[in-house]
Amino acid sequence: MRRPKTLGLLVAVLLGASVLAACGSGDTVSGGKVKVVFWHGQNDAAKKTIDGLIADFNRTHPNIEVDGNLGGVLADQMTTKVTAALAAGSYPDVAYIFGSDLANIARSPKVLDLTDTVHANGFGWDDFWPAEQQAASVDGRVRGMPALVDDLGIVYNKKLFDAAGIGYPNDSWSWDDFRTAARKLTDAGSGTFGTGWPGAGAEDTVWRLWPMLWQQGGDILNPDHSATAFDSPQGRTALSLVHDMAAVDKSVFVDSDPSSQRMNQLFNDGKMGMLVAGPWALPDIVDAKIDYGVTGLPGFGGNHTTISGADDWVLFDNGSARSKATIEFITWLTDPAQDIRWTQGVDNLPIRRASLKEPGYQDFVKRVAGIQVFVDNLPGARARPAVAAYPKVSAAVGQALVGSLLGQTDPATALHKAAQDGDTALKGP
Repeated sequence: MRRPKTLGLLVAVLLGASVLAACGSGDTVSGGKVKVVFWHGQNDAAKKTIDGLIADFNRTHPNIEVDGNLGGVLADQMTTKVTAALAAGSYPDVAYIFGSDLANIARSPKVLDLTDTVHANGFGWDDFWPAEQQAASVDGRVRGMPALVDDLGIVYNKKLFDAAGIGYPNDSWSWDDFRTAARKLTDAGSGTFGTGWPGAGAEDTVWRLWPMLWQQGGDILNPDHSATAFDSPQGRTALSLVHDMAAVDKSVFVDSDPSSQRMNQLFNDGKMGMLVAGPWALPDIVDAKIDYGVTGLPGFGGNHTTISGADDWVLFDNGSARSKATIEFITWLTDPAQDIRWTQGVDNLPIRRASLKEPGYQDFVKRVAGIQVFVDNLPGARARPAVAAYPKVSAAVGQALVGSLLGQTDPATALHKAAQDGDTALKGP
C-alpha cells in the first residue's frame, strides 16, 4: 500500500509516447532474444534495487531481454497509464498494479490468467502469505503475482509515553485502551496529538477502518459480493469510535494531505504519540531519531486482525513467446533468493515465508528495528475484496469517514449513505 510520489504530468507526457512505442509487437524479438517490457514504476532505492535484479536476470537468461523502466509514471499512477495503453493496443508485458485496482485491470482479456502457473508442482503458491493470495485472485482465478505485502500496526513514541506516565502499547491492547492513551497524550498547548488519521477521503483513509470491522466479526461485503455489509452494528461501532476520538476527544490529527505526509511528519517531529502505519514508515522514523516501539493493532474482544495492502505484478498477453518469457522472469523475480534482495534493498516485507530463511534476513530485521512485528502479523492479515466496484465502494466510505473525522456528520447516518452508494456501485455495469 506504499504510495510513492508521482512524476509530474509533463514528464509523463514526454515519456509516454516513447514508452508506448517501445512495447509494440514489433519488438517481440531483439537480437534473437525474446523481449519483455517491464513497467515497474519504482524510483530511488527501489529503482536501483530492481535495476540490479533485472541486470542479473538478463545476464543469466541469454534468450530473454527484460527492458525495465518506470512506464512513464510512478506506481500510484500506473493503473491509469496501463488502462490507456490497453485501449491504445500497445501495452507492456508486466506492470506494477495496486491490489485495490487489480479487479478493474483484470477485466481486460489481455491480462494473463496465472492460476495454472501458480498451482503447478514446485511453484510454491502456498509459500506466499494468505493476504497476497487473496489480493491476487479475482473470481477464483489468479490474475496477478505478488509484488509487495505490508500490514498495519502501531508505531509509538516512547518519550511521549514516558512523559505522560502511560505504559507502552502491547498486543493485548483494546481500542478503548488506544483511545484513552491518545486522549492523555494530546496536548493542545504544545501541539501534540495522540494519533492521526488520513482525512483526504482516499483509500489511505478507508483501509484503516476495515480491521476494526473484521475484529468484531463484521465484513465489507456480503459473501457473494453482491452488496455491502459494513452498515452493521460492527461498522457503526468502528466509525463511532473514529468520530469520538477525532471530533469529541480532539486527540486525532486529521491529515487532509492526500499523501498523509503531514501526519507522518508530526510523528517524526516528536509531536504525535501513536501512528497507525506499516513498515514503510520506519526508515523515516529511524532517520528522525525518534525512540520508537512497534506493536500490532489494538483489538475488539481479543481479536487483533490487521489488513494487508498487497500489490501485484500484472502480466499481459503480447503473444505466446513473450507471455512465456514474462512468466519465467516474474517467477524468478519472486523466488526467495531474489525476494530477499528486494526486501533488503527497499525495506519491504518479504513476500514469501521461505524468504525468512534466506541469508541476510536476520541482518535485515536487526537493521530495521520493529519490522519483525509486521512480519509476524502477516499470517493472519486480510486483504480487501478483489472486486471491480471496490474503488467506488471505498470512495463512498471515504466520504463517511471524512465527515465523521471532522464532526460534520453522524456516523450511523454517514455509514448508511455510504452503504447505499456502495450497493449502487456493486449493481452497476
